[in-house]
Amino acid sequence: MRETRYYEVAGHRFCVSGEESILALMTNYEPFACADGETVFEIAVEDGDAPDYSEEMRQEEEGQEIICGHTAEGEAVFGFIWWGATAGWLVCSADYRKGRLITTGKYVKMAIDNSLMVMFALATADNGTVLFHAAVVSYEGRGYMFLGPSGTGKSTHASLWQRYISGTALVNDDNPVVRIGKDAEATVYGSPWSGKTPCYRNVSYPLGGIVLLSQAPYNKIHRLSGIHAYVALLESISGKRWDERIADGLHLTENTLASTVAVWHLECLPDEEAARLCNETITL
Repeated sequence: MRETRYYEVAGHRFCVSGEESILALMTNYEPFACADGETVFEIAVEDGDAPDYSEEMRQEEEGQEIICGHTAEGEAVFGFIWWGATAGWLVCSADYRKGRLITTGKYVKMAIDNSLMVMFALATADNGTVLFHAAVVSYEGRGYMFLGPSGTGKSTHASLWQRYISGTALVNDDNPVVRIGKDAEATVYGSPWSGKTPCYRNVSYPLGGIVLLSQAPYNKIHRLSGIHAYVALLESISGKRWDERIADGLHLTENTLASTVAVWHLECLPDEEAARLCNETITL
């Protein structure tokens, strides 16, 4: 039997329809369940054959490939491959408001999560919303976000705050959402997507600071400004930047963040001193 379920992340409602057995895999979305209503996008999960499409580009990271392309009719296509096996194909309208996920029976949960992240990032890009690749902690009523390439130590630094900084809690370990409000204040939200550490919390905090991490044989922190702060954000934000509407929306949000939120660069060791130096500097 097919069902439709509604969820809300960072104030954006979306829905997913599919067989009950498929939707039962979505336990990480339960904290974000909401009533039905107007949505920013919707996805139908179904079985079927791979669509005919022209490939535009592909991205590979840690055994996962994402293929981007389009059909002859102008629909966007995303293919998800995990360790050489195709998990599914997302085919969506040009405005990313409606999509269908064609599953293959392999890595179905991964296909669902990736499809929803893609559509969420693209459908909300012109609404002051960005999906980050980052770890976030809360401390004294504000959220602090740690950025950096995979393997830099984002999760490690977040865990060091939890261990050594009293009152710290993990908000999200890999895919938080940041949204700019009407007053240009940035808020960071938990999400149903959290990488290797399960942390699916439906919470939000004013964004108190952003820290770009890099490994070093010492601990040193300094504040970034202007173009340096802007560039520090780029690689950690998801988006289809060759789409003009998406690129323009991301630019406006990135520019607002770089102008209104303190952005820091922490060169560090994975130790207590680094966590305390960071905390004492950016929470003043």
